[in-house]
Amino acid sequence: MTVTQPATSKKSWAKAIAQPAEEFAPVSLPLLSGQLPQGLRGSLYRNGPARLERDGVLTGHWFDGDGAVLAVHFGESGATGVYRYVKTASYLAESAANEFLYANYGMTAPGPVWNNWLKPLKNAANTSVFALSDRLLALWEGGKPHALDLETLQTLGEDDLGCLKGALSYSAHPKYDAETGDLFNFGVSPGSNSTLNIYRSNLKSSPAGTSLGQILQKAAIPLKGMPLIHDFVLAGRYLVFCISPVRMNALPALIGLQSFSDALDWKPELGTQILIIDRDTLTLVCQIEADPWFQWHFGNGYEDADGSIVLDMIRYADFQTNQYLKEVATGQTHTRTKGTLWQIRLNPQTGTVQSADERLPRSGEFPVVPPHQTGQTSHQVYLSLHRPDVDPTQELLGAIARFDYTTDTLMEAELGHNRYPSEPIYARDRLNPEQGWILTVVFDGNTNTSEVWIFDSDRLDEVPVCRLALPSVIPHSFHGTWREVK
Repeated sequence: MTVTQPATSKKSWAKAIAQPAEEFAPVSLPLLSGQLPQGLRGSLYRNGPARLERDGVLTGHWFDGDGAVLAVHFGESGATGVYRYVKTASYLAESAANEFLYANYGMTAPGPVWNNWLKPLKNAANTSVFALSDRLLALWEGGKPHALDLETLQTLGEDDLGCLKGALSYSAHPKYDAETGDLFNFGVSPGSNSTLNIYRSNLKSSPAGTSLGQILQKAAIPLKGMPLIHDFVLAGRYLVFCISPVRMNALPALIGLQSFSDALDWKPELGTQILIIDRDTLTLVCQIEADPWFQWHFGNGYEDADGSIVLDMIRYADFQTNQYLKEVATGQTHTRTKGTLWQIRLNPQTGTVQSADERLPRSGEFPVVPPHQTGQTSHQVYLSLHRPDVDPTQELLGAIARFDYTTDTLMEAELGHNRYPSEPIYARDRLNPEQGWILTVVFDGNTNTSEVWIFDSDRLDEVPVCRLALPSVIPHSFHGTWREVK
């Protein structure tokens, strides 16, 4: 349990998390500059930790904050925003008690060790979102999703997708194939030797009597030890998991002597294990042993014409990123860590790494591609970057950009000093499918306000086509999604 008060910091980014976020009901968003694109019709959703303290007690890690979801609905008459906490059972209990009650990623439960045995792990519901046609899923990889109303963000309750019984969990990074309707995801069952559970749903042809998004197929693959797996790749006919050499000292974490974060060890001698899975049968095609690295996020994956698998990711040399992210919750960071954009090519027939190349040496995170390109050939990736004129040990990501693999060129948006964008989200224009827009939520540390900025996806280096004011500060968030109006 962390009892440290937040440290005083002059860093502008820390203002966004200095106080718990304030919810707001649906409200029309004022236009600050430009005009809303006519073809931008749909909803932007973003999720992230919005409360990092209770009664003066700070969370143990940025990942422990209570999740809150922002929705921005774009319609004929303009844009409407709404912001609400995900009302999980643990959130409601802690709100009533005005204190932390549960263990979490970076926290043990308060009181005697056996409190961890008697209470479930807190589901923070703070990492990502996925929009179905009838509900929004707030995702957190250590537990089940929570369903929210698509318009009002009212919490509807925990959602087991018809299959997630007992301790089965559902990751924050599902992968959707827009052509087939297949939705893939995974969860890890903990233990001294854990299990990788892989799930498939279909959003176009669910059998009669099943709810939308219900899991139709499941497979279990045994793992050695207890690794940290945050994301995976859909690449044509395959699902790919890169298991970095991070292992949990399971017993102290499971009995409450250490938080999960503190029990994680970097073991480079294990190397990185790459599992290639057949997407139709959910069976193992091959396992590849590779050099050690760590990644939180992949941009995309696809099958090339020669049958090889191409992956892009933000790759770290070690696991110091976890310590840096722990420090974010205090408002002051000092750990040096650097993730850069890499592209890796695998041969599933021979079970080998054909090449591994750093493509962009700038420190960054949150690589994304247009949703309709997920699992298919893509030659450009959008991502967040550190500004080149700052010390990345002291700052959060302050720029968004697009990198082109075919020309090795970077197109970067200029947001200005002390402005911090969220992960760039691609929205396809409803009137012209060849046109795209990049949406990001910007915290302005100069004015202590939050805004929505909209860029032409092909002209990121120009001024935003539109800026919208939000009624209160939105803390730095992790992931979002775009739901297009059909």
